[in-house]
Amino acid sequence: MFNESDIVLSAKHIVKQFPASGGRTLTACNDVNLNVYKGKTLGIVGESGCGKSTFVRMVISLDKPTSGEILYHGKNLADLSKKETWLNRQNMQMVFQDPFSSLDPRLKIVDILTEPLINYGKLKKSEKEAKARELLEMVELPGDFVDRYPHNMSGGQRQRISIARALSLEPEILVCDEATSALDVSVQEKICELLVRLQREKDITYLFICHDIGLVDLMSHQVAVMYLGNVVELLEKGRLSVNGVHPYTKAL
Repeated sequence: MFNESDIVLSAKHIVKQFPASGGRTLTACNDVNLNVYKGKTLGIVGESGCGKSTFVRMVISLDKPTSGEILYHGKNLADLSKKETWLNRQNMQMVFQDPFSSLDPRLKIVDILTEPLINYGKLKKSEKEAKARELLEMVELPGDFVDRYPHNMSGGQRQRISIARALSLEPEILVCDEATSALDVSVQEKICELLVRLQREKDITYLFICHDIGLVDLMSHQVAVMYLGNVVELLEKGRLSVNGVHPYTKAL
């Protein structure tokens, strides 16, 4: 199911430490080793504080590892210059947990959706509305939403906007950090169905971060269980809720 030639991102011996009070050191990630495959979903599950969000922040270059390497097509992300890091962000985008706080309330949807493209010089201002309508259609929202503001929309609609904005640059990797946890269960299902369809159509690679084992099972091709900064179990076949053997996985 997984071929080494399909690896798009590889974390090797990742350690991330933060200074704590009293001269102590907090280790958020401890020797994390994971491979991410093209067109597949890597689910990362664990309780709050287990290190999963810290790990994905390093993947998208918001933080740098204390030690270890994150290789994107063989290139170490920590070695990139500021400009190279900025350019590389086109290839890796993120959908955050709270769709309301991650969208600028002062901007219309047309501006929210097209801002990334304009920032990278990929869109003329005269083409904004047409492109925004195209992106809205991609996430199954009406084209006339272009003139709305985020506060005029439901939570599920705002998360669809967040997904459309993230995919506007056609990234290879999309990180979903608890992207459904702030939504009602019925809305979660529709957002997950949307993500599955977009992955199938665009061959996108997902990192799906969640604390819900059932949801991770449904969405993922492989699942990593994190506990206190460590990957304690990695399942590449079968459902984690059925085939997981680590005591922490069973406790979850």
